[in-house]
Parts: sequence; C-alpha cells; structure tokens
Amino acid sequence: MTTFQVPERMDFARVSPRVFKAVLALDAAARDGVDPVVLELVQIRVSQVNGCAYCVDYHVGDARKAGEGDDRLHQLSVWRESSLYTARERAALALAEAVTLLPHGVSDEVYAAAERHFGERELAQLIAVVLTVNAWNRMNATTRKTPGTA
Repeated sequence: MTTFQVPERMDFARVSPRVFKAVLALDAAARDGVDPVVLELVQIRVSQVNGCAYCVDYHVGDARKAGEGDDRLHQLSVWRESSLYTARERAALALAEAVTLLPHGVSDEVYAAAERHFGERELAQLIAVVLTVNAWNRMNATTRKTPGTA
C-alpha cells in the first residue's frame, strides 16, 4: 500500500512558543474537573468535525490508554445513530458540536440538555475544553502537524 505524506508547514511550538505555552495552560485549566471519558470523547469528536488528523490521532491514543474501547471510538463519528453512549455523553457531544459549528448557534435545547447532566462549574469547564480543542485543531490543521509526532 502506498501512503501519501502530507508535508508539515510549520513547527508552531518552535516558531511561537509563548502562544503555544498559553494554549497549553488554557488546556490544563479547562480539563480541571471534567470527567476523563467525556473529555476524550469531546476532544476526539471536535477534532473529527474540524478535520484535524493530528488531534484525532492524539486523543484516540489517550482514550485507548484510559481504557476506551474500539467500538465506541469507531462509532464516535456517528454517535447520534449509536446506542453506545450515555445520555450524559450525548449531551456533551451535542454541546461540543454546537459550540464548534458556531454559525449554527447553540440552541436552547442543546444547552438545556447539557445543563441537566452537568453542574454549572463542570459545564463551564466543558465549554472551555471545547474552545481549547478547537484552538488546537485550528493550530495543528493549519500547520499540518503530522499525526504520530510529538
């Protein structure tokens, strides 16, 4: 099988270390208090929506290390049609997609569903996780960071 190597455009961490470190700090702050399973599912799904191969690869690896099963990882892109996700996970995924696809807005229904499953602080943290993974996606997709590299 022949594979195609997508050329990396820039090593963002090297070229703009202050911005990179600031996003790392935001990422660490956003994760605080978020259920690790929900965290990884949201980060993978947002990365899928944004077409960020590096981040999908990275977060799938983290999810597997945390014990996430292949069935749930394979069906994440079609989570609405899958029975493998809890109501809480589904609310988080719906919110993550709505925040990521902001021109469509976050409907009252999606926000209310998330509120039913997450306390106010955890909901704020979840929103922060979504905005942070969107920042990583935009940074890594734009610079074509190669999956499997540090």
